[in-house]
Amino acid sequence: MHEAAIAQSVIEIAEGVARQRGSANVRKIKLRIGEFRGVVGEALEFSFQALKKGTLAENAELEVETIRLRVECLNCAGIEVAMDDFNLLCPGCGELLNITAGREMQVEYVEID
Repeated sequence: MHEAAIAQSVIEIAEGVARQRGSANVRKIKLRIGEFRGVVGEALEFSFQALKKGTLAENAELEVETIRLRVECLNCAGIEVAMDDFNLLCPGCGELLNITAGREMQVEYVEID
């Protein structure tokens, strides 16, 4: 389950920010995660809740923004297509689509006291 590794990394990043700014308490962490990353939200939240105990993020809230997978076809005049599955072939011409959004994985911000 890679969600546990993600949660651990997020906690470490948040603790680093808190220590760097002289805080002993992380209040909130906001993540942006693209659909193409395959992260299961419930598993990430469960892992975060379990792993934050005893850390500076023990009382922190985790907010996750999911970035929808978006693609474009360079052959079909750059038209963007919203994806409902992971078929990366253009429905118009059959060429490989270029991913324009949905691969993100970043800590957007950390709120501290």
